[in-house]
Amino acid sequence: MGIQRMDHVGIIVDDLAAAVAFFVELGLEVQGEGAVEGRWVDSVVALEGVRADFAVVQTPNGHGRLELTKYHAPTGREGDRNAPANTPGLRHVAFAVDDIDTTVAGLRARGTELVGELERYKDNYRLCYVRGPEGIIVELAERIG
Repeated sequence: MGIQRMDHVGIIVDDLAAAVAFFVELGLEVQGEGAVEGRWVDSVVALEGVRADFAVVQTPNGHGRLELTKYHAPTGREGDRNAPANTPGLRHVAFAVDDIDTTVAGLRARGTELVGELERYKDNYRLCYVRGPEGIIVELAERIG
């Protein structure tokens, strides 16, 4: 008994269409979409009356996937969409990019802002954090070494 691979990371969102559009703009591809409800999902997530829509987006190489989920019921707690990077919990997802300047420029043209600055890490990477929809922090990293 052991882990075979990481399958996906789940992110709960209020605006599923905006979250999907953001990640597609980054270069991820929609793998599937759907809706879930019923006793089986209630049992798995330990909630009652679950009704949710979801979309799975994946990296072009097929090795990384995000499951973006919008719960219609039950209503959840409000989170801190502006939580800083050092707040406990799942705080960011990271993607390798070919051209960080072009990627950041494209995101800025659509209103996305950097969390901090675009920086160089030794002779290995240029990287930055951006804050996407729902307050999701995305790390972008371009290998330069």
